[in-house]
Amino acid sequence: MVSNREEILSMTNELVAVESVVNTKGEMEIADFLNKKIASLPYFQQHPSFVVKSQTIQDEVERYNVLAFVKGTKTKSNKTVILMGHLDTVGIDDYAHLKDIACKPNELMQALQDESLPELVKSQLKSGEWHFGRGALDMKCGVASHFSLLKYYSEHPEELAGNLLLLAECDEEDSSHGVLSALKDLKRLRDEQNFDYIALINSDFVAPRFEGDENRYIYKGSIGKLLPSFFITGHETHAGSAFEGLDPNFLAAELTRQISYNPDLVDDAFGEFPAPPVSLKQTDFKPSYTIQTALSAYVYYNFFIQSWSPKDVLEKMKEQADIAFDNALNTLTQRHRTFCERSGESYRELPWKKRVFIYEEMKELLEKEHGEAFINHMKEFKEKLLQDKSLDTRMFAARVVEEEWKWMTNKSPAIIIFYSSIYSPCVEVTGKNEKEQKLLAALEQSVDEIQPTYEYPIVIRNFFPYVCDMSFMAMSDDEEGIQAVCENNPSWGTKHYVNYQDIRDINVPSINIGPYGYDAHNKYERMELTFSTEIVPEITNGVIKRLLG
Repeated sequence: MVSNREEILSMTNELVAVESVVNTKGEMEIADFLNKKIASLPYFQQHPSFVVKSQTIQDEVERYNVLAFVKGTKTKSNKTVILMGHLDTVGIDDYAHLKDIACKPNELMQALQDESLPELVKSQLKSGEWHFGRGALDMKCGVASHFSLLKYYSEHPEELAGNLLLLAECDEEDSSHGVLSALKDLKRLRDEQNFDYIALINSDFVAPRFEGDENRYIYKGSIGKLLPSFFITGHETHAGSAFEGLDPNFLAAELTRQISYNPDLVDDAFGEFPAPPVSLKQTDFKPSYTIQTALSAYVYYNFFIQSWSPKDVLEKMKEQADIAFDNALNTLTQRHRTFCERSGESYRELPWKKRVFIYEEMKELLEKEHGEAFINHMKEFKEKLLQDKSLDTRMFAARVVEEEWKWMTNKSPAIIIFYSSIYSPCVEVTGKNEKEQKLLAALEQSVDEIQPTYEYPIVIRNFFPYVCDMSFMAMSDDEEGIQAVCENNPSWGTKHYVNYQDIRDINVPSINIGPYGYDAHNKYERMELTFSTEIVPEITNGVIKRLLG
């Protein structure tokens, strides 16, 4: 046994105690804490250059990753296994009156005894086998598990035929600046230390997939994520003359009805089904109340992928926008006719026609029509827009499309489709090369070794289903797929940029062995102690030993 429950739980509590909400100074504080903790270990006192706190690059927020490595002495080998985990958490406002103790697990659990709790939460709290607190599950226990393994092998490097590298990264919960910056550090270490990255073990949380599910999951690879976005223009009118205009909110509502929860838009692969698309924002751009209908609306959807490319998704979104536009116009025509029949007004055919553009189609049209004047104007507009720090990448992209729309000669209602956020590529680990084959064999053997000692089934699945930074450690997309992302994100190269070549340069097969629990991103966030602090480090170590033994 290379680690123990009490040690990992204690480290988890120390990490949770640092309130490291994403995009706050807490991300600096927790990196500083972990860096000092690692640097204080005897091995790293002897090798101070083997631990580094590295600031993120091209980032509007000051924050840091922590990287540390142990060089094995069993036999000379360049083989290197990466242990990865994120240090940031989501916010704590959902804890309401318990907010001040959200990061103090023992005090929080004591206070929860007096709360009115759902039955499952109440029974798990009373059992003593569950640990509560912001970040305990997602994913500071996973980082604590990795730390315990790094600490053990720093004390026993003679047991390693290769190297063990810890990457504790920031900004996983928002824009992945941490992992994208860390790629540069990993490439530098690879070149300086001659590391050969053969596997990555992430330790993000796992959870039941359905009510009554008692399986504990391990994932080989990760789901991909896109954010297809729609700028919708209408034709304004006074509300007293409703049928003289076309309300963009009406089109947006039909688009959401067509896309949200649509099982036909689920990209299943290997018999696994991710969640269907769902709207994450729907709004119009009216700054304040008037009795005039809105000029434009904006909606975007979470979209998981397992085999489709970003180009495939754009084409599917255009099909759905076509259907939604047709449905909206048909409904509007029917309602107009019925209104005229009831009111006695004379019926006339409405003038609206379907118009749907993929962003690069509209941009090409505008550049062809307006040339350098348009190109230069938009360059200046984006530079000025960057000064508004209140805009995230999603709203920045929408404002760019809104400005470009003003240059359209034909301003009749339309839907423009684009991407407005980071693309997290899908990662498959199927045994397609020797590194993947060895990693999968090591994982399966480690699970088989541990399973008889643990009462619940440990099940290996293909895609981590919640989105994580494993997506930026390997990539299977071809150039056409990546170009679809670059050409159709209006903030690309200004507010937003990803060097996908960095990902290809690392390209390490990745798996996830993480703490088990419920309600990540929720005030009842909690982890099961036995699996999270005992089984997770044991399986992880089993993989390490088989790869570097």
